[in-house]
Amino acid sequence: MRVPLLANADHQPRNRIAVLGSTGSIGTSCLDVIAAHGDRLTLAGVTAHNRWQPLAEQCHRFEPRWAVVSDEGGRSSVDRDAFPHGTDLQFGPEAVERLAAHPEVDTVVCGIVGAAGLRGAWAAIESGKRVAIANKETLVVAGPLVMQLASKTGAELIPVDSEHSAIFQCLQSGRRADVKRIILTASGGPFRGWSKQRLETEVTVERALAHPTWQMGPKITVDSATMMNKALEIIEARWLFGLEADQISVVVHPQSIVHSMVEFVDGSVIAQLSPPDMKLPIQYALTYPDRWHGVSPRMDWTQSSHLDFLAPDLDAFPALQLGFEVARRGGASGAVLNAANEVAVERFLDGRLKFTDIPRACREILNAHNDDPRPTLGELLRQDAWAREEMRRWTC
Repeated sequence: MRVPLLANADHQPRNRIAVLGSTGSIGTSCLDVIAAHGDRLTLAGVTAHNRWQPLAEQCHRFEPRWAVVSDEGGRSSVDRDAFPHGTDLQFGPEAVERLAAHPEVDTVVCGIVGAAGLRGAWAAIESGKRVAIANKETLVVAGPLVMQLASKTGAELIPVDSEHSAIFQCLQSGRRADVKRIILTASGGPFRGWSKQRLETEVTVERALAHPTWQMGPKITVDSATMMNKALEIIEARWLFGLEADQISVVVHPQSIVHSMVEFVDGSVIAQLSPPDMKLPIQYALTYPDRWHGVSPRMDWTQSSHLDFLAPDLDAFPALQLGFEVARRGGASGAVLNAANEVAVERFLDGRLKFTDIPRACREILNAHNDDPRPTLGELLRQDAWAREEMRRWTC
């Protein structure tokens, strides 16, 4: 039976949203935005990999029509009675794709971390939906194919990463042909200012997970510490905004107030500023081109403050250079770098790899792969699997 289109008091249709990865930091922030605008936004579906208890709590709070536990093992371990009777509980990665493509979903928020998020994002893009991209790996792994598919189906790709949302907003100020370059800002992570020698000997997992500005999951937090997160953002920006690698710059900005900038050919620089809070870019992705009253904190311009901008230390943080290289090379190199990094971070968190070995190992695996300048999606997935296996075998 088809559910009738939901409407608010003014009889305007409400935006029906599916949140892929709803129990993560992006997902929970997205639910806060939906709760704040319940008259115009409604939660149609949620997914989690295996954290079914918080998923069930979200279902009781929002009463979505669908919930998905993507881990197949959940069929035997999940307490189905923990979910409300009005929510259809499904299992497996295919169920994530069905939710992302469902005709009664208008907008899909892609918040699943890593390459695992590609399948859901692909299904949503293939269905021509608005796709709020918080999963940068979708474009890192398959940027050209994703953008070609979006052009074919009419899907809208709206970035959620604070840096890419900032670029997207700044680009409203001028023509794309007039862009000289974009400048991505980086907090510098917990090891900003550390020397290469100090990073070799003093980094612990606990220190790497203590980000000074943002509250994120462990994988993204480690990526921020190595600056691999910024490397992936360089690659994402390359495809999302149709730029050349040499049109992308990075500066370290410890305050995380300027989220990124666009420089136009006449020398004008447009920046987007706000306190570091992910609810603002999430809300903009859901409401674009409109701006609604926000739930994020506001800047207080009466308080004395300063903004610092520093050149990144490529010697201490070589991961950043990998991002520029992959943005230039294209092909399957993004899939290889991303896969190698995902496994390397897992091994670091498990205590089996040194912090400084993460970019070192990624470099070796990137150099060893057989590149295809125009890979198919199947070839990208094959290269992804190859890089993961190579990283699991890597020793210093």
